[in-house]
Amino acid sequence: MKQEKTLKELQQEVDDYIGQFKEGYFSPLAMLARLTEELGELAREINHHYGEKPKKSTENEKEINDELGDMLFVLVCLANSLHIDLEEAHDRVMHKFNTRDKDRWTRKE
Repeated sequence: MKQEKTLKELQQEVDDYIGQFKEGYFSPLAMLARLTEELGELAREINHHYGEKPKKSTENEKEINDELGDMLFVLVCLANSLHIDLEEAHDRVMHKFNTRDKDRWTRKE
């Protein structure tokens, strides 16, 4: 059975992986470029699956979950390099949605 991981555990796992290499984390701008590249790959896959643009016969089959995983990895790298705790960042944004935006959407009965 697969063990669930917290965001802290994900961040530590990525930090342990990156920590084995002399190069360490890329610069924030390089990681932003990588995140943008991965977002483009995710957009392409979603467009192929749900949009009007079918894949070319020469294109490799990729999975949306793999592309999301790539984005998550780079996002965690970026957060780690900037010493940002993603659990804390998540809690802050959820507080914002639960206060500022609490009446923005129509609630289910």
